[in-house]
Amino acid sequence: MHLKRKAPDFILFITVMMLISIGIVMVFSSSSYYAMFPPFNNPFWFLTRQLINALVGIPIMTFMMRFDYWKLKRWAPALLVCAILLLILVLTPLGTSKLGAQRWINLGFFSFQPSEFAKLCVVIFVATTMAQKGVKVRTFRQGVLPYLVLMAFFSGLILAEPDLGTAITLVGTIFIMMFCAGVKLSTLSAIAVSGVGAVMAAIFTEEYRRDRFLAFLDPEGDPTGAGWHILNSLMSLGSGGLLGTGLGQGRHSKFLYLPERQTDFIFAVIGEELGFIGGCLVILLFILFVWRGFKIAITSPDPFASLLAAGVVSGVALQAIINIGVVTSSLPITGITLPFVSFGGTSLVFTLMGVGVLLNISRYITPK
Repeated sequence: MHLKRKAPDFILFITVMMLISIGIVMVFSSSSYYAMFPPFNNPFWFLTRQLINALVGIPIMTFMMRFDYWKLKRWAPALLVCAILLLILVLTPLGTSKLGAQRWINLGFFSFQPSEFAKLCVVIFVATTMAQKGVKVRTFRQGVLPYLVLMAFFSGLILAEPDLGTAITLVGTIFIMMFCAGVKLSTLSAIAVSGVGAVMAAIFTEEYRRDRFLAFLDPEGDPTGAGWHILNSLMSLGSGGLLGTGLGQGRHSKFLYLPERQTDFIFAVIGEELGFIGGCLVILLFILFVWRGFKIAITSPDPFASLLAAGVVSGVALQAIINIGVVTSSLPITGITLPFVSFGGTSLVFTLMGVGVLLNISRYITPK
């Protein structure tokens, strides 16, 4: 097959850069007052680190945009093994615990979150093996069952950290890739029903998850406890009005009423300081990202590229949907960041790496 190379998808690139720019501004706006106090004592602490994260992630995205994406197929098994080892390693004493979750490996000069790396590795592996199986991927024994085992194995490791939001995102990404590969709708429906049951079981087997779910159903039942996050998030969104209170002028973010304002609940800060219009702009940018991403997947020159593109886009889209759903009280709290926007080095770097692969795929078309 002879492929013609073209320029990468410009609209997708600009969309990502706009989201990163909004994120840098909002990270500073949401954290500057908070960072003035110990242990930071520097209003620019979060801004500086997010700028460094972007300056690391964007060159990696550029490199992956020029790297021949089909070479990833030969690395897929090694990447999967590496992801498994890191997910096991984070559960050992080498892992760092923050806010009751052991999700990081501290390397001294920066903290590394293996689950973010694992998501991309799993997408590459699934795309590789599904493309190799061809039509066999539609059969249960050879196609569906191995990926159900893969889902259960990786979600189990991630849940052990614990990180329900990332586990749901990973499972949902594989599910969408199975749909794109042509798995029967009846089979997918059965998997979806089983998945909902598994999520409910994961919620009610842990007390803190159960409390969060009950708070989602009735946040005013425990306004100073489990319902605190949801109520303050909704008040932040509601107080922004149409145009917002202005950058750095959000009362809930500035005066520390809103927890995790620069990470999990940064969309609430956007709603308060930039208003309804600012929140809609961010949502529209994610819709634009999904549209361009799936257009790349549909017009990709080979099955591997198509599935790989669909996996990258699905992972970002699901994470954004869950984050915004949590902030707007449409979903129970899961503790997951908003892609490109929230503060966090590992998330931004590996998401940009995936975008680089996506832009790489967009450079190749099959001649008519």
